[in-house]
Amino acid sequence: MAAIRVIACGSAGYPASLEDLPQPPSQLFAIGDLSAFDAPLVSIVGTREPTPYGLRTARALAGALARAGVNVVSGMARGIDSVAHRAALEGGQKTIAVLGTGVDVPYPVGHRELHRVIGERGLVISESGSGARAHKGVFPRRNRIIAALGKLTIVVEAGHKSGALNTASHALDLGRPVAAVPGPIDSPQSEGTNRLIRDGALAISSIADVLALAGVDSAGQAEPVQLSGADALVWSALGGETMIPDSIAVRTMLSTRECLTAITSLELMGMVECLITGEVRRR
Repeated sequence: MAAIRVIACGSAGYPASLEDLPQPPSQLFAIGDLSAFDAPLVSIVGTREPTPYGLRTARALAGALARAGVNVVSGMARGIDSVAHRAALEGGQKTIAVLGTGVDVPYPVGHRELHRVIGERGLVISESGSGARAHKGVFPRRNRIIAALGKLTIVVEAGHKSGALNTASHALDLGRPVAAVPGPIDSPQSEGTNRLIRDGALAISSIADVLALAGVDSAGQAEPVQLSGADALVWSALGGETMIPDSIAVRTMLSTRECLTAITSLELMGMVECLITGEVRRR
């Protein structure tokens, strides 16, 4: 395993953004490349039990940010966090994993390989040293670090009670902007994100929104990933036409809900636009 470094608060290499916290970590334990702190940082968090829509969206957002030179910060949890880390690495950028356990203790244990890869190609940090195990209270404390590091916190999917909402609360307390991805009103995974938007969080409606909020542009962005499933069916059905969702659903033989979810996914990727008339067309 790579060497563990210790960075004391106020010393060279300690992120200045963490000093905005009421109780900043007195020290950070780190495995990996400390230069990961030097790029613009955006935090992406979400539920451990995401929907396919949430996974696609997290991957699209993190990948776009990485290709624009932004390093993604997250908590290496199952679901949205791990997808965001992987997409950032696939986008050719570093990613920062903030752990609640000791910096050398992969959590969950199934993410041992992800922990190793981030340690080699990005940065793993914790305020707990070698061997520290998970216990009650460590993850809310971990969340404050995720919120403080990012110039922007994005919540992709979050249920009624979610650690992602705790991260968003810390970001708001610090005066950092919080953005959320809207979802179906009958989806438990979107209950928290929709409530954040209702209460004033910024709504993400496209990749362009995220890049603008992060203060970067899309110059040099790669082409969208190969579409599959319902996204591909809706994209193909649209062709050069402008259609209402019901017509798209009939043409694709998708349910109305599947069709609307795919339209939202394509809209987030900047591939379609929804007109004021309710019709949809390719961009």
